[in-house]
Amino acid sequence: MPSLRKTLVAFAAIVMAAVWAFPVYWMVSSSLLSNVTLSRSTPTWFPAGGTLSNYRAVLADGRFGDALWVSLRVTLLTVFVVLIFAFLAALAISRFKFRGRKSFVLALLFIQMLPAEGLFIAQYKMMATTQLLNSVIGVSVLYIAAIIPFTVWMLRGFVAGIPAELEEAAQIDGCSPTGAFFRVTFPLLAPGLVASGVYAFLQAWNEFTIALVIMQDPVSRTLPLWLRAFIEGSRAREIDWGAVMASSTLVAVPVIVFFMVVQGRMTSGLVAGAVKG
Repeated sequence: MPSLRKTLVAFAAIVMAAVWAFPVYWMVSSSLLSNVTLSRSTPTWFPAGGTLSNYRAVLADGRFGDALWVSLRVTLLTVFVVLIFAFLAALAISRFKFRGRKSFVLALLFIQMLPAEGLFIAQYKMMATTQLLNSVIGVSVLYIAAIIPFTVWMLRGFVAGIPAELEEAAQIDGCSPTGAFFRVTFPLLAPGLVASGVYAFLQAWNEFTIALVIMQDPVSRTLPLWLRAFIEGSRAREIDWGAVMASSTLVAVPVIVFFMVVQGRMTSGLVAGAVKG
C-alpha cells in the first residue's frame, strides 16, 4: 500500500506539472511556426521544421532593446532595495520588542488590502510633482512601496522560525552578537531571502498598470508595455501570432534565467547555518 500511494502521488504530481508546463510549451512551440501553420484548423503539436523568423522580426523592432534595458534596471533596483528594507523590518519585528510592533504588522496587512487602482491619481501627481514621470527611479519607487509590505510579512515568518538560541549558543562559543548572526542565522535565512527576491522580481518584471500610468514615453516603456504596443501594432493588419508568441517567450526568458541562478541557493541555505559558528 505505501508503494501504491507513492506511485499515485508521483503520477498526480507529473500530471499537475504537465498541465502547468503545457502553456509554456505551446507558447515556445508556436513561436517557431509560421502564421500559415498557426492559422490552420488542425493544431501543430511539434514545431518540426520550425523557423526563427518570428524572433528575428521581434528583435528587429528597435524598441525591444530599449524596453529590455528599462525593465532590467527597474527590476534589479526594486529587488535590491526591497530585500534590504524588508529584511531589516522583518528582523526588527521578529527579534525586538518595541511599542507599536503589533500596529506595524497590522498596518502591513491593511496596506495590502488597498486597491492599486485607487492610488493611481495620487501616484501620478506625486511623480509629476517630483519630475519622476518616465524615469526608472520614479517607477521603481512605486514598485518598492507596493512590494515591500508582503515581502516583510514573508520574511517575518522565516526570521521567526529560526530560534534565537542558536545565536546565543554561538555567542557562548566566543562569537560576537554580530558574528553569531551572520555566521549562524543569516545562512539559514538564505532560502527566505531568495524566495522573497523571486517574488519581488516577478512582481516588478511583470507589473503593467503602474508602468502604464507612469511610463508614457515610448522610449521609457517596460517590456509589458512594449509587448502591448507590439500586439496592437500587429492589429493594423492580420495579427502575427508567431511574432506575438516569440515576443512573449523573450519576455519570459529573463525570469527563467533568474530562477535557474537562484534556485540552487534556496536549498543550500537550509543547512549552511547549522554547520557554522
